[in-house]
Amino acid sequence: MQTRKLGQQGLEVSALGLGCMGMSFAYGPGDDAESLRVLDRALELGVTFWDTAELYGPFKNEELLGAALNGRRREDVIIATKFGWIFGPNGEQLGLDSSPAHIKKALEGSLRRLRTDYVDLYYQHRLDPKTPIEETAGALADLVKEGKVRYIGLSEVGPATIRRAHAVHPLSAIQTEYSLWERSVEAQVLPTVRELGIGFVAYSPMGRGFLTGKINSLADLDESDIRRSHPRFAQDNISHNLGLVEAVKRIASSNKATPAQVALAWLLRKGVDIVPIPGTRHVHYLEENAGAVAVGLTLSEPVWSELDTALSTFETAGDRNAAAAMKLVDQAA
Repeated sequence: MQTRKLGQQGLEVSALGLGCMGMSFAYGPGDDAESLRVLDRALELGVTFWDTAELYGPFKNEELLGAALNGRRREDVIIATKFGWIFGPNGEQLGLDSSPAHIKKALEGSLRRLRTDYVDLYYQHRLDPKTPIEETAGALADLVKEGKVRYIGLSEVGPATIRRAHAVHPLSAIQTEYSLWERSVEAQVLPTVRELGIGFVAYSPMGRGFLTGKINSLADLDESDIRRSHPRFAQDNISHNLGLVEAVKRIASSNKATPAQVALAWLLRKGVDIVPIPGTRHVHYLEENAGAVAVGLTLSEPVWSELDTALSTFETAGDRNAAAAMKLVDQAA
């Protein structure tokens, strides 16, 4: 697997990462045994940049990765995790807290669950409006000095917040949703991180699974699947958004690729500073996703032009998150 650099502080990761959230959270019942097989196979394929968070479960996903790491050489895996939430006794989300005291407490919990003494990349999960970002960045800088965190980042923040945090301590990565059907970061966020020399990690690079072509109606989603609450997965919007999927399918079929591979290759082609982190709970999908790196090298310019033409006439229907979740996305310009 090729590698890419995130930021200018020395962080180097596999060109394609692995989003681990769905193994334990949000997309219906998981299978820990199968997920551990996925993690084992990811190492064999060189997909060594693993993304998790205390929220996923909560806590269960970090514990799963800790079990996968147990007995392995720690330096073989780049672990990214996220902080920022307050949880109730039953794991319910009670709000946001990125105060220095809470960050320290959250990190200790993550280190314990991950069975490690450091995190490679530590993100703020969502902006805490009660804590100035300078205080949060300062606390993260202290953790870097202590050796408990190697590099720092932010998730779902706007250009103004990125600049303020980066002025306190260099950010290595910004993580935000980016895919064929979600390109809003192209307007301001990507230009900002490129100006500042910060890497970009694209989560949900296959449109939360929609761009794989395997979701045609709500009936294809488990009753407990969080996507049922997302406007883009309302049935009327699914019907509209399938128009983009059909275009991706045509291109994939004509080039001996899968829709997932085309979607990932498109992102990889957007810049060497971009690292997609597709998630999966199955080995065969992991192997398919890993093949996107080679697909990106073989597709011709006319193919990409065909896809860009399809994108130019398509507008995704529906917000990418439910209203409550969208309120947590920082859009400060």
